[in-house]
Formats: sequence, structure tokens, C-alpha cells
Amino acid sequence: MEGSTETGARRGRPGHDQRAVLRVAVDLFNRQGYDATSVGDVARELGLTKSAIYHHVPSKEHLLRSAIDEALDALTAALDEVAAATDLDAGERLRAAVRSSVSVLVGHLPAVTLLLRVHGNTPVEQAALARRRTIDQRLADMVRLAVDEGVVRADLDPLLISRLLFGMVNSLTEWVRPDLDGDALAEAVTALAFDGLARRDHQGLAPPVQ
Repeated sequence: MEGSTETGARRGRPGHDQRAVLRVAVDLFNRQGYDATSVGDVARELGLTKSAIYHHVPSKEHLLRSAIDEALDALTAALDEVAAATDLDAGERLRAAVRSSVSVLVGHLPAVTLLLRVHGNTPVEQAALARRRTIDQRLADMVRLAVDEGVVRADLDPLLISRLLFGMVNSLTEWVRPDLDGDALAEAVTALAFDGLARRDHQGLAPPVQ
């Protein structure tokens, strides 16, 4: 009976589990800023007391870490899947990485938005930035391999190409909404990034870079 009581306490009020607390906290972090948001703010948004919030999560930092890890874990898993696709050449792998990055952004929009606003002010944020630098390095390496294989233009610095490509992807957080068709958006961004805007049959413009 004692164990059942403890389990019930951790569940909290109906409709307010740990996922619900995290979802509201991330929304507040994105709207108000992490530093300006307190556990009390999260409690008021959910109609709970602060003590009820602490039944679900140990601290505000735990909420931040959980949200950032959601974004980083999804991005890492997407890149791992692309890297494991041995049937793709370097150019196709880079395309797949861009497409997957957009899909992750749309599928985990609040968490990715929060990740991109992290500045390293706390140990949790510093750890997140270190993981993000690792991801950025993997993406830059994909660009370099594509350049080396001759499937991406070689007259631009690969690091610059990587920053421009994934800077465009990251900028989507400024206007994308969760109800948008993520697959269609991923295809549009990939087509624009690799094929350009020029019509292939337009005689007055140079053909797109292959």
C-alpha cells in the first residue's frame, strides 16, 4: 500500500504528468526566456502549486536539460541513420542530412527552438553547446566529403557552405508552425539548397549546381 501511495503522488493531478509539465515549461522558456521563468510560473500556467510541480520534476534545470536533450538526441539519431546508409554517396548523404534536420526541427519544434537560444550561461547550457558543436562538426564533415567527391561545388569554403545550409534550416524556427507538413517542407528546403531557384529550362540563367 505504501508503494501505491508513492506512485499516486508522483502522478499528481489528472492530466498533469511529467510530459505536460515539460511541455508547458518549454513554451514558457521560449516565450519569456529561461532565466526569466520560474518554477512558480510553470505551476501557475498549469494551475498547480510549486510543491505539486516538484512531484514531477526535481528542478527547473532538469526541465531545461530534458528539453535540450530531446532536440539533441533527435538530431544525433537522424545523423546516425544518414551515416549508416551505405547505399548513398556523399552528395546524397548530405541531402539526406538536410532533409532529416528539417524533419527533426518540425517534429520537435519547441525543443529545437529552445536549443538554438541556449547561450552557455549554465552548466546544462554549456554541455548542450558542446554536443551541438559535435553535431555541427559532423555536418561540416559531410560537406567536405561531398566537395572531395565532386558532387558539391569546390569554389566555396566547405565550412561556409555548412553554415549557410544549416543556418537556413535553423532559421525555420522563426516562422514554422507544428501543424505544417514537415515532409513537404523538408523536400522544399532540400530542393532549394541543392538545385537553386533558377528554372532548368531558362536560357538566360546558369544551370543549377549539381
